[in-house]
Amino acid sequence: MAIKYLDQINVSNKKVLIRADFNVPYDKNMNITDDTRITATLPTIEYCLKQNAIVILVSHLGRPKGKVVPEMSLKPVARRLSELLKKEVLFIDKPITQGIQDEINKLKPGDVALLENIRFYPEEEKNDENFGKLLGSLADVYVNDAFAAAHRGHASNEAITRYVKECVAGFLMKDELEYFKKALLQPEKPVTAIIGGIKISTKIDVLKNIIPKVNNLLIGGGMSYTFLKALGYNVGKSVVEDDHLSTAKEIMELAKKYNVNLMLPEDIVVANKFDSPEGKEVVSINNIPDNKEGVDIGPITRKKFSDVIKQSKTIIWNGPLGAFETKDFADGTNEIAKVVAESACTSVIGGGDTGAAINVSGYANKMTYISTAGGAFLELMEGKVLPAVKALDK
Repeated sequence: MAIKYLDQINVSNKKVLIRADFNVPYDKNMNITDDTRITATLPTIEYCLKQNAIVILVSHLGRPKGKVVPEMSLKPVARRLSELLKKEVLFIDKPITQGIQDEINKLKPGDVALLENIRFYPEEEKNDENFGKLLGSLADVYVNDAFAAAHRGHASNEAITRYVKECVAGFLMKDELEYFKKALLQPEKPVTAIIGGIKISTKIDVLKNIIPKVNNLLIGGGMSYTFLKALGYNVGKSVVEDDHLSTAKEIMELAKKYNVNLMLPEDIVVANKFDSPEGKEVVSINNIPDNKEGVDIGPITRKKFSDVIKQSKTIIWNGPLGAFETKDFADGTNEIAKVVAESACTSVIGGGDTGAAINVSGYANKMTYISTAGGAFLELMEGKVLPAVKALDK
């Protein structure tokens, strides 16, 4: 796939429509509580401004299902962007379908405008061709910098590309694709994948795709109990997908076939409930109590996982290793994050819950790269071609 990047074309004095992902969290007063996704797109916006382009920003926020939901307005994002860019960002809340072209034509080189939530329009998620054409009519150049939404084939990241002559990826999109390539497609070996999270069912395609590409596979989190039960262990009240016990066996056989060192927990932290430290204790996987559930990997497992990580050149991590949202059960994820951060390896971390867990650990700034995406990163790990990325290949 041969896609172009922003710095390969001339945007001077052109109208540049940037599809960003400003899907940031608000509190009840619509104050932004985490602006990571906004700051991640600044290099792309600032580059265009330095080239004296007219910048038109398009994004979604939340899931308004094709209706106007005032609580999901992008107006707070426009205010935050104005602060970060140190210049006014014009917020255009006039409906795109009602002659927005007049507003766009008033913009001068060096101006920035943000359109209202693109998902207020039902045509967006339907990937409506006419809506894509309408969006395309607003710009001379289309830049997709919304990696976190790249697994969605919507009008603002797929259909639009058929109606703008120059379509390129922004710098955030470039970083996401390049670091993923470095971690899994062209990695320095040995490669270790750390896979956690609650369910094996959400990671089947990931595991099948990465096993032929890695040297070590460290499995933790809730999904590890399905593997342990498949091996005949009693896992107490731990979360298990009984309909995927055969899948777990299949994954373990696949690892053997490719000579991959697949490691499961040897000891775990258990408690009465996953959201309370009551009854917390460390037990061997041979002695998991019937009335308790697994909530984290134990100290022996942490040590063995750490030894493998220290010998690795590349780490790719998706999914927390325990119920990290409860402070008492975050030790496993935190300790492994510390080892990864202090190693000399290239470390690429998935977004979503994984990114949140690494942020909680306090080691986020020591990782090589943390993706801004949850679903899109996962689909790349599954070996899929993302619709929005494919659309740029023209």
